[in-house]
Amino acid sequence: EKALNLSFEVSVSCDTSDEKCKTFSPIASTVVRFSPQDSRFRFNTSATNAGHDVVIARIVRNDTHIDDSEAYVRVRVGHSQVWSVLADVVGWVYFVIWSASFWPQNIQNYRRKSVVGLNQDFAALNVSGFLFYSIFNSGLYFSAKVQSLYEEAFPRSEIPILLNDVVYAYHAAFATAITLIQCYIYERGGQTMSWLGKLYLAVTWTAAGIQLVLSWTGVMSWLTYLYYFSYVKLSVTLIKYAPQAWSNYKRKSTSGWSIYMIYMDISGGVNGLLQMIFIAYNFDDWKTIFGNLPKFGLSVASIAYDILFLLQEFVFYRNKDPSLQPMNQEKRLSRSESESKQS
Repeated sequence: EKALNLSFEVSVSCDTSDEKCKTFSPIASTVVRFSPQDSRFRFNTSATNAGHDVVIARIVRNDTHIDDSEAYVRVRVGHSQVWSVLADVVGWVYFVIWSASFWPQNIQNYRRKSVVGLNQDFAALNVSGFLFYSIFNSGLYFSAKVQSLYEEAFPRSEIPILLNDVVYAYHAAFATAITLIQCYIYERGGQTMSWLGKLYLAVTWTAAGIQLVLSWTGVMSWLTYLYYFSYVKLSVTLIKYAPQAWSNYKRKSTSGWSIYMIYMDISGGVNGLLQMIFIAYNFDDWKTIFGNLPKFGLSVASIAYDILFLLQEFVFYRNKDPSLQPMNQEKRLSRSESESKQS
């Protein structure tokens, strides 16, 4: 038996309003022969500009039952491979630094056996924010149903969540949960959460529960439900440092607040911004920065808070408040003083 061969005239264009491509030369329509053994379509062209394109192939005068709606490919053309390598390097640098930045505070709390000076609102908001982030990332990365909804809402767009995003969120939630637990097992010095912080968490988690019921009953889509968590995470990132900064201001001290965490946080933030700039320049796509103002704004806001904390540490409140030192450290100091007197 002869294999069935089908010949079609195929046009290639870009998914833009005028069907023109930014990154490569125009391609004329061509006749392509398909067979059950080989349904691939190849074309050759040359890059002309840096940027992004979604290239689509369509059968001219398609009177068949062949669906060509999914015949597309994403094209990225950069100025230089060097910029791509640099973007990857700084991307991994900020991933590692930000992942490690959660632990200096935990280590300091453990050594001091005290969380005096660490604002309770910050600790609670931080873990809640990363729990929200973990839920959002998990849904988009693991759920085929949610991915299908995303593709319907954003045709020909890539799922914006990668495995390292999921791992980072899980690790962050775990590390910040330890911080919150330390707030209840170590000396607190009478510190408690503010009523405003409790109200914020109560409202956001209650809203999450209500929307879960709405999604389960089909009133709301699961994609909309997941995006609620991303929006709350964004709001948490904007406000979570404010209680700590205010607490430092009222105490006129940064004792109990790990400056090493701030070193890592600002280093990660700067590297994150550098990656965005490198990618935008390499692919001539500055809207990846300014077209995504929430991400850009949050990076800038985090760096601004870090600068404030550095000023509080080294300029405003250089003299630590000795009353905030942990009890066991004071006992060790007094014991060593008495021993020196006896000698």
